[in-house]
Amino acid sequence: MTICSCEETIDEFEMLTCDAGRVQQDTLKKILDINANAEYLQHFGLGGRTDAESFKSCIPLCVHSDIDPYIQRIVDGDSSPVITGNPITSLSLSSGTTHGKPKFIPFNDELLETTLQIFRTSYAFRNREYPIGQGKALQFVYGSKQVVTKGGILATTATTNLYRSQRYKEGMKNIQSQCCSPDEVIFGPDFHQSLYCHLLCGLIYSEEVHSVFSTFAHSLVHAFQTFEEVWEDLCADIRDGVLSKKVTAPSIREAVSKILKPNPELADSIYKKCMALSNWYGVIPALWPNAKYAYGIMTGSMEPYLKKLRHYAGHLPLISADYGASEGWVGSNINPTVPPEQVTYAVLPHTGYFEFIPLEKPIGDETGNSASIHYIESDPVGLTEVEVGKIYEVVITNFAGLYRYRLGDVVKIAGFHNSTPELQFICRRSLVLSINIDKNTEKDLQLAVEEASKLLEGEKLEVVDFTSFVERSSDPGRYVIFWELSADASDEVLSSCANALDLAFIDAGYMGSRKINTIAPLELRILRKGTFKEILDHFLSLGGAVSQFKTPRFVNPSNSKVLQILSRNVTQSYFSTAYGL
Repeated sequence: MTICSCEETIDEFEMLTCDAGRVQQDTLKKILDINANAEYLQHFGLGGRTDAESFKSCIPLCVHSDIDPYIQRIVDGDSSPVITGNPITSLSLSSGTTHGKPKFIPFNDELLETTLQIFRTSYAFRNREYPIGQGKALQFVYGSKQVVTKGGILATTATTNLYRSQRYKEGMKNIQSQCCSPDEVIFGPDFHQSLYCHLLCGLIYSEEVHSVFSTFAHSLVHAFQTFEEVWEDLCADIRDGVLSKKVTAPSIREAVSKILKPNPELADSIYKKCMALSNWYGVIPALWPNAKYAYGIMTGSMEPYLKKLRHYAGHLPLISADYGASEGWVGSNINPTVPPEQVTYAVLPHTGYFEFIPLEKPIGDETGNSASIHYIESDPVGLTEVEVGKIYEVVITNFAGLYRYRLGDVVKIAGFHNSTPELQFICRRSLVLSINIDKNTEKDLQLAVEEASKLLEGEKLEVVDFTSFVERSSDPGRYVIFWELSADASDEVLSSCANALDLAFIDAGYMGSRKINTIAPLELRILRKGTFKEILDHFLSLGGAVSQFKTPRFVNPSNSKVLQILSRNVTQSYFSTAYGL
C-alpha cells in the first residue's frame, strides 16, 4: 500500500463518516437485498423490505442461543437459504473459554472484505504517524485445527479463516504486513514449535522487521516470556544453521530449514544484545532495531498484560488493534498515538448496520459497576443518534446472517469523528462474580487485582496471571481469587493482599453482604509457576488456537477440567480478615 493509497483510504474514510447516517441506510439495504430470501428474515415477516423502520419492527433483537438452531442446520449440511441468500460455506469458532464450549459463527467472503477494510483504514492512519517502508512484520499468529462438520462445512477460528485465504494474503501484502514466518509455521500442528520458529524467523529477518504483532497482548507477552527461556537455543540454531531437535513437525522443519543458514555474526550480535539487557527490559527494540511499534488487541481483558508488554517494548509505542469479535468488526483505531488504556474506535459505517441499546443505572445505583445486569434498557438507537458520555450495548447486523445480534459489549461514546461515533470499550456485559445481591465484573476483578498487587511492588514481585471462582460448597459462599506470581512472597505480604482484594470490591451489594457475613471472607489461592501455561495447553488440546486464547477471568463450575488444573496447583491459601468476621 503506497503512501498515495494510504491517503486515498483516509479520504474515503472521511467521506463515508461525513454522511454516516445515509451510509448506514445504504448498508442495511445492501445486506437485506442480498439476503432477501433468507428463511430467518421471512420467518419474521420482513417480506423483502429493506428500510430501517420495517427491519426494526419485524426482526427482534437476538443473542447466540436464539439463532443457534438455524446455525446448527447449516452445520448439519442444510444448504438452503437459512440465514443468508447464498449458502454459508465456512464457520468461525468463537473462543468459548469461559464455559469451555465454542460457538459457531457464520463466516463468508463479505466478512473477509470488511476485515480488510478495517485493517486498511487503521493501517493508513498508523502509517501517517509511524511510516514504514518495505519490510516484514514479526507476527505471532497461529492457525488452529480445521474441522469439517457433519454437513461438510469447514469450521475453524476466525484467524484461521483469514490466514488460509489468498485474498487476505494479497490484502495484507498491500499494507506491509507480510509475516516473517512461512505458512507452515502459522499452520503448524504444535503451538510450542510454531512459537519457537516465529521467534527464529523474526531473528533471521531482524533488520527487515518494522512491526511486532499478535492478535492479543497476552500472546505477545507469552512469546517474549518464552524467548527468555529459549534465546540461547535460538542463537545456536542461527550460529550453526541447523534447526533445534525440539522442532519435530516435518512441515515446519522443512519450511524453516530453507531460510535458516549458518550466520555466526548474527548469532554473536543477538547473544551480546541479550547479555546487555537488564531483566529483559526493551528486548523488542534491542533485537528488532527497525520496529516502529508493537500492535495487538490491548483493551478489555488484555489490559492486565500491558505492564509486562511495556517492559519488553521499552520505548516502542504500543498500539491497540481494531475492535471486533468473531461476529464481525465494529471500529478502527484511527488515533494510534493514544495509549491503549485511552484508545477509541471509530465505527466504519459501511461494514455492517449498527444499533446501540442505551444503558442507564437505576437511581441510587450510580456507583455500581459497568456490567451490572440490572441496567434500565431503552429502545436501541442508530449509529448517529448516540450521545457523547453515555454508555450502550452494541448490536450488529452483518453480511453473514446475523441480524440485530447483541454483542454483549458495553461501550462509552467518547466523541464523534465527523458523524460516526468513537467508542471506548468498557467491558463485557456478562457478570463474573455474584453470590447473592453482589455483582462484580471482569473489570472490577481487574481493578481489585491491580489495587492489591501494589503491595507486591516493594518485594519486586508481580502477578503473572489471575482468575476467579465462586466457592459455594460451604455456606455462605465466598470469592476465590487465584494468582500465579513471578516468585515466592512472604505469608505476611500475601495475607495483606487477600485483605486488599476483599476491600477492593466496592460494589455496594458485596460490601453490605460482607459486613453481615452473607458472603464469607475472600480467599486468595497462590498457584505454582506454569499453571496458566497448563490451562493454555488444555485449551489447545480442545482444538482452540492460541491467537484466540484469553485467560478465563472467571471459571464456571461446569469447566471442571480447568478447575482441576487450578486445584492441583494451589501451593498456599490466605483468607481475608478485612471485615473482622
